[in-house]
Amino acid sequence: MNKIEPGIGISRRYLHDEVAERMRELIRSGEMEPKARINEGELTERFGISRTPLREAIKILATEGLLELLPNRGARVASISDTELEEMMEVIAGLEATAGDLACRTISESEIDAIAHDHAAMVEAWKAADEAGYFSHNRRIHEAIMAASHNTILANIYESLSGRIQRSRYSAHQTPDQWARAVAEHERMIELLRARDGAALATLMREHIRGKKSVIAANYGAVETA
Repeated sequence: MNKIEPGIGISRRYLHDEVAERMRELIRSGEMEPKARINEGELTERFGISRTPLREAIKILATEGLLELLPNRGARVASISDTELEEMMEVIAGLEATAGDLACRTISESEIDAIAHDHAAMVEAWKAADEAGYFSHNRRIHEAIMAASHNTILANIYESLSGRIQRSRYSAHQTPDQWARAVAEHERMIELLRARDGAALATLMREHIRGKKSVIAANYGAVETA
């Protein structure tokens, strides 16, 4: 039997996995919008790769629901129907509610302090009418609460599902009243985290996400009819 040299192993990610991750970010950032066709030539040049890993990446993203495969016509970024959006938001609300409940059992003061720091920055962005800054910190807060649940399976399901609507969720325009309500709800989230009141935080998280449905739905309508 041949001796296996110590210290030699597979440590590098497969190229198609790296390509898939870069494409996920393009979709989540909104650079690749719903229903946009995938231009393989443009992406292979942009990433400096051949078509083989790109096509493998496309298959991966299709299984995740981020892309739609078109018979003999390549692929496009997946669109979301009103019914799908309604169902997805309800599931995401449930996942965030569960994360809030779990986080209150295990979260540390330093983790809460980090969330409070992002909240303060988010409030400053809100006062300055800086939507990009506001939504950036908003996203970090929700992801931090999810991470504080210390439940890998929950976090993975959440990441996979929320990625499909991330751009609209964290960039959709809100009315002044909706914006003010969202800020107040985030302040309450921090209070409940410090109180370790999982039941109350779960209820708040669920209603907070449900309150975004109309804003996100309107944004998707604008995208799909443009």
